[in-house]
Amino acid sequence: MDDARSTSARLAPSDRDQAVEITGLTRRFGRGEQRVTAVDGIDLRIAQGEVVALLGPNGAGKTTALDMLLGLSEPDSGTARVRGERPRRAVETGRLAAVLQTGGLLADLTVRETLDVIGSLHGASSRIPETIERTDLGGIARRRVGKCSGGEQQRLKFALALLPDPDVLVLDEPTAGMDVTARRRFWDVMREDARAGRTILFATHYLEEAEQFAPRTVVMNRGRIVADGDTAQLRGSLGGRTVAATAEGDAALLLEEARASGPLADDPHAEATAEGARISVRTERSDDLAAWLLARGAVDLEITAPTLESAFATLTED
Repeated sequence: MDDARSTSARLAPSDRDQAVEITGLTRRFGRGEQRVTAVDGIDLRIAQGEVVALLGPNGAGKTTALDMLLGLSEPDSGTARVRGERPRRAVETGRLAAVLQTGGLLADLTVRETLDVIGSLHGASSRIPETIERTDLGGIARRRVGKCSGGEQQRLKFALALLPDPDVLVLDEPTAGMDVTARRRFWDVMREDARAGRTILFATHYLEEAEQFAPRTVVMNRGRIVADGDTAQLRGSLGGRTVAATAEGDAALLLEEARASGPLADDPHAEATAEGARISVRTERSDDLAAWLLARGAVDLEITAPTLESAFATLTED
């Protein structure tokens, strides 16, 4: 039975309970004046079958939080549970797997030998051929790991994580080092798994990956969760869309009219610039402004929604 079907059969709709439960999780490093709180009492619930992106600037606490979720380090306070089990137990039973930036692979083994070893530990040897195909490792199966590129080693880690057919898959910068083709293939496989019901939590610096793949986004900053919600709504949290157009005459005069008696009169918080004949406005009344500009002869009109990158920058500003 293939991975997608076996996962789908095991994770029926009636089983959509909490896959990840984090309560008051805290981790500190150092002593005295040098003591730093890396993760500051975070709470997080992820239902079985959800796909969640974890974002944050360097030093936000993402990797430390994932380490505690995976049982790689112990919290100073708080708890983490995966399908009701302690993290280390969830790893042992194959319910939880991960693709991490760090973590050694045995350089002298071949790619296939590495899969054979891990597959035997999880009783998953029968899934090795299909896993090789899904992760596009067939062409390098006989290559020694030490001769593989960084991106190829990352794909091998991905294959190892899939072998136990986990309920929950944690990914820390999973496509780091991969070329464009490998990244596209990786996310194709992840989409298949998400549709089958696997829970996926991934940290990434590629904000477009969060926009394209994760319905839900969690943003961390300075050890705390500063935003948690629907990715599209988070992207729109800046308020309004940006309308840009070329005026027939002086854009500054047109902007003054829009503020005095046009659609911007009811939106005092609109942010606008005018240079030469070009006008650009971010406003809650984008549709009204666009119609108003066209009625006054404006051309080359564009309407753009806020990007997740701009929302992310705003949320993590001091």
